[in-house]
Amino acid sequence: MKLVKLIANLGYGSRKDVAAMFRQGRIADADGEVLYADDQVEHAAIRIDGEPLDPPAGLALMLHKPVGYTCSTKDPGRVVYDLLPPRFRLRSPLLSPVGRLDRDTSGLLLLTDDGALLHRIVSPKAKLGKVYEATLASDLRGDEAATFASGELMLESEKTPLAPALLETLEPRRARLTLTEGRYHQVRRMFAAVGNHVEALHRARIGGLSLQDLPSGQWRALDSTDLETLFRG
Repeated sequence: MKLVKLIANLGYGSRKDVAAMFRQGRIADADGEVLYADDQVEHAAIRIDGEPLDPPAGLALMLHKPVGYTCSTKDPGRVVYDLLPPRFRLRSPLLSPVGRLDRDTSGLLLLTDDGALLHRIVSPKAKLGKVYEATLASDLRGDEAATFASGELMLESEKTPLAPALLETLEPRRARLTLTEGRYHQVRRMFAAVGNHVEALHRARIGGLSLQDLPSGQWRALDSTDLETLFRG
């Protein structure tokens, strides 16, 4: 791929913008030698204004999503892309959320521009557990775990029952719920179905991958070891 197209696809600007960057001498190699648009150079050796080029297509990252952000590019309010370098929302292929967290849910969000990886993660065949921690409006009654594990719970407007889910009681009004599917607002609707209301919701883990010590609002790129950990879970 020609350098102008490569850099434009990473969101640094239109091809016209990137061509101007070459003319201005802003694109160089790791040794500081100015590059030209028709040069052949490894991705890792390219620098723009002295900074390494963003990761190539195939990027996967984790974000510790705070409450108040939506998983959208068009929402008029705050969106998760506001927490990433601005050019990330302009990448081609698009850097897309792998499943969504609603505005009022915090926690682990994966994003990737690798369509095959995205479909591998969300495929029902993967059965990757998604672990949520919920703070509830009322005390747990004690029968919720059996209801959620039954494989018979029907949500309003749904035509098929939910897959069995694991509920662990942490405190009278706090619980950890592990799902292997991802229906719309599933955790909130599940607790509503047993007469409770979710006041706060946090996704702590997907598969074997957790946020660990990643602060709220921060992100990091995933490497091959991270992806192995994800699918081992």
